[in-house]
Amino acid sequence: MKGILQDVKAVLFDLDGTLVDSMWMWTDIDIEYLARFGRSFSRELQKTIEGMSFTETAVYFKDHFAIPDSIDQIKADWVSMSIEKYRTQVPLKPHAGEFLKALKRQGIRTGIATSNYREMVDACLGALPVDGLLDVVCTACEVERGKPFPDIYLHVAKKLETPPEKCLVFEDIPAGIRAGKAAGMRVIAVDDDFSKDMEAEKRALSDFFIEDYSVLL
Repeated sequence: MKGILQDVKAVLFDLDGTLVDSMWMWTDIDIEYLARFGRSFSRELQKTIEGMSFTETAVYFKDHFAIPDSIDQIKADWVSMSIEKYRTQVPLKPHAGEFLKALKRQGIRTGIATSNYREMVDACLGALPVDGLLDVVCTACEVERGKPFPDIYLHVAKKLETPPEKCLVFEDIPAGIRAGKAAGMRVIAVDDDFSKDMEAEKRALSDFFIEDYSVLL
């Protein structure tokens, strides 16, 4: 498995569920937020919105659940609900920090390609021991289309000045895996409790599947 890094010049990570253990948080937030408006959460919702940018998700919530608030207000509410959790309750995935340090030692560039909102990404990463270990951090709000389209991964690769074929992507959900593959990159699927029921699909779509980052050390 360690040979997977041969000829790789840049490693690109999704954030939630891939680099950090946070997907549980978003289920809690969705349930709490929808309850404010008398709406019910369903497991199907998570599958529908997977890969959408933060803004795309807010638009979907407003339209699908007839939320009376503006898109900006919906996003502001989600930000306020999530930031404290990101700062105090969200850890790196097992051995992810060690893997980032190993990439740094090997001179392999690193980037984040997340569907999340910038303020929350900054709060999350600011609370973790990753200072100096990530070269580029981008969100899907910076590009035209969210995952499963390749836009965010191509955007990060361009910022890293690395051709797609020299990039390796780590993802935890099918939409993200599709985005990486559509960008012309190899993709490793990362195990996550939130997406256990998607494991067969993740294995089928990706080039490799790992339980955690220890197998790459």
